[in-house]
Amino acid sequence: MLIEAARSALLLIDLQARLAPAIHDTGTVQHNALWLLRLAQRLGVPAVATEQYPAGLGPTVAALAAQLAPADIVEKIHFSAVADGRLQGHAAYARPQMVIAGTEAHVCVLQTALDLRAAGKEVFVVADAVGSRRPADRDLGLDRMRQAGCWIVSREMVAFEWLRRAGTETFRQISREFLR
Repeated sequence: MLIEAARSALLLIDLQARLAPAIHDTGTVQHNALWLLRLAQRLGVPAVATEQYPAGLGPTVAALAAQLAPADIVEKIHFSAVADGRLQGHAAYARPQMVIAGTEAHVCVLQTALDLRAAGKEVFVVADAVGSRRPADRDLGLDRMRQAGCWIVSREMVAFEWLRRAGTETFRQISREFLR
């Protein structure tokens, strides 16, 4: 099963200013999430971000928030972004495939991924764009999502599957900007 740009959406979970410093290798997680967001926008893939209790954990990190419209940032209180129904009102939720990046892999990413699977979505979790405070928790979260039928992928896997083929002007542009 390949990820298709026309059938997928990017979901950025809880990449928030006050939580980010506690995440192991937060710089890599944020960099890869921003890379995916910029790529999705170039290819017309809708994106939505969530914020878990922003009064306590702060807003979406500035670099990501600057790339998103306010309507593309959804507040939530449940750990799962699906549980309270807030995502269902966003156009991205209508897509059958969800590509997920964010934090924490063993809490909000995990619970969202499991709920998306239960809702019949094809779920692709980007391993190099998810994190937790402790690496062991991240690894356990990824293992559990894999066991539940989620596909664990890398950011480049997403890029090449969205692009589907070389030799096009789009591929040349994306290759120069994102893949070199």
